[in-house]
Amino acid sequence: MGNTEEITRFNFKDLDYHSTADLISHKVHQIPGAVQYEIKRYARNSNILTEDIGLLAYQYNRQEPQKNNLQLKFCVAGNTYCSNEQCSKCSKGNAKSCVNSGNSINIVQVQFSPAQLAQFIKSRTSNSFSDSLLKFKHKVSFTRSLPLCCKTKTVIEGLLEHNYNGTLENIYVNAQLQMLLLLTMDSMTDEQALEVINCKFLSNDADKNKIEQAREILIEHIGEPITIKELSRKVAMNECYLKKGFKELYGTTIFDFYQNQRMEHAKYLLYEKGLSVTDVSMMLGYSSISHFSTAFKRLTGLKPCELLFASK
Repeated sequence: MGNTEEITRFNFKDLDYHSTADLISHKVHQIPGAVQYEIKRYARNSNILTEDIGLLAYQYNRQEPQKNNLQLKFCVAGNTYCSNEQCSKCSKGNAKSCVNSGNSINIVQVQFSPAQLAQFIKSRTSNSFSDSLLKFKHKVSFTRSLPLCCKTKTVIEGLLEHNYNGTLENIYVNAQLQMLLLLTMDSMTDEQALEVINCKFLSNDADKNKIEQAREILIEHIGEPITIKELSRKVAMNECYLKKGFKELYGTTIFDFYQNQRMEHAKYLLYEKGLSVTDVSMMLGYSSISHFSTAFKRLTGLKPCELLFASK
């Protein structure tokens, strides 16, 4: 089982316990300027009863605005895990039918900075509660419990159960974390009721699936720039409908989503992998280093070389 540590008393509503449990896996992502996240999986003792629950923590610092942040915290119980990482009877993270499997408690914590939230502000014009969070209009810190709808649980399970490794894992996780944020923002509007979809054509499951397919294509082709016209052909949808539907579902434009995912992945390649600026710009499909450097600084506030030096 490896490390054993004491689970601290969580500040989640209706979740109040502390006990000693086996820490099965622990992932931490702390690249400067990137989305910070931590995922812990504990073996669940049979005498511990919990329920799936979430919390939003809004941190506001008037004296030091750079310390402002928005945190999402989730506890998901009941997932199974395989105690043998080399198990041939199941795929890692999907051990429901494996004799080596057991129940677990999973803790997911994500932190977004104002700069990372800024991309959503320009595409949301209402004065809803979620918008005020994105813009840090509230002048006091607070916490708020989060409803876990089926969509949110599906995204969290994707974070816990995927089989990606290395760069593919980074691309996938970044996209899932953004989806987790968007679902959370939607749940905070109209007294935590889900927003009504304004694009009537999205009430058609087939059209909605095409929008979701377009997002997956963008993620899979992070290093192969694709035009909206090409994307619309791949999913067999009118360009106008595709752009409107994408913005409605994900709270951002196709271009901004794609650029954000590329820069998040660039941070990983520079900081974690230590690749050169030249190599990263080529991997992400930029025609020149200068174009890549300009885009990187515009979206992150840093020069690529500054993040590269910070990793050494």
